[in-house]
Amino acid sequence: MNDAAPIEPRPASTVLLLRDGPGGIEVLMVTRNVASDFASGALVFPGGRVDAADGGPAMLSCCRDVAGSDPGAMAFRVAAVRETFEEAHLLLGRRLGGNRLLAAGEVERLEAAAAARLGRPPQFADLLDGGEVELATELLVPFAHWITPVGPPKRFDTHFFLAPAPAEQVAAHDGREAVETVWISPQQAIAESEARRVTLVFATRMNLAKLGRSRTVAEALAAARADTIVTVCPELVEAPEGKLLRIPAAAGYGITEMPAGLTARAWVPRGTGTT
Repeated sequence: MNDAAPIEPRPASTVLLLRDGPGGIEVLMVTRNVASDFASGALVFPGGRVDAADGGPAMLSCCRDVAGSDPGAMAFRVAAVRETFEEAHLLLGRRLGGNRLLAAGEVERLEAAAAARLGRPPQFADLLDGGEVELATELLVPFAHWITPVGPPKRFDTHFFLAPAPAEQVAAHDGREAVETVWISPQQAIAESEARRVTLVFATRMNLAKLGRSRTVAEALAAARADTIVTVCPELVEAPEGKLLRIPAAAGYGITEMPAGLTARAWVPRGTGTT
């Protein structure tokens, strides 16, 4: 009998960056590197684990206050902004005291100044050292909360956020964790998955379906603000028709079960397939 304690899930943040496209709402997604041992090769939203520095005084001093958010909650927001920059090169930030999100040229000048000062390519925190930039953490709207079930060697306690994309910046993948970026409608992403042209993990697929109920960015943000978030920890169950993934009805996804074969597992041992 295995008496090992369950692996504790790591805090993580994920961002659904939104824009209004010609045919309706679009979301930014990135393709994970196939060398990754988590969501290998899958189409995902930018995101990753929360670092200790994300909730530290230096980082929080660069954020506008968010009502009801303690340092722990703010760390998830900072991680969301940081991961968006690191994976998609979009900076949810503005000049200190301003209201307009930074344009691409302003981000490039910040990076160039930091590189000249440090003698190396700048990291996310380096762009904040001059005290000129304020992170737009208050623009993030909580959307969902998912926890990886017990079993996989990597588990995450992930907070999903919605945010309007910076209109004057252009997304670009980092070439390491993310190898492609794409603006896509939720319906198209799901259709591409059903046609086996892309891989979606369960949480991604379900949150795409939830997002797809809204036609515009304004509608999606308003719906998220009015929603009550229920934590989801999917359960894999055996049924006469095969294995099912089960989630609570109260989470508001419109379904409680889905055949496990319709989505990929987030974690796959090296040398195996993605399903």
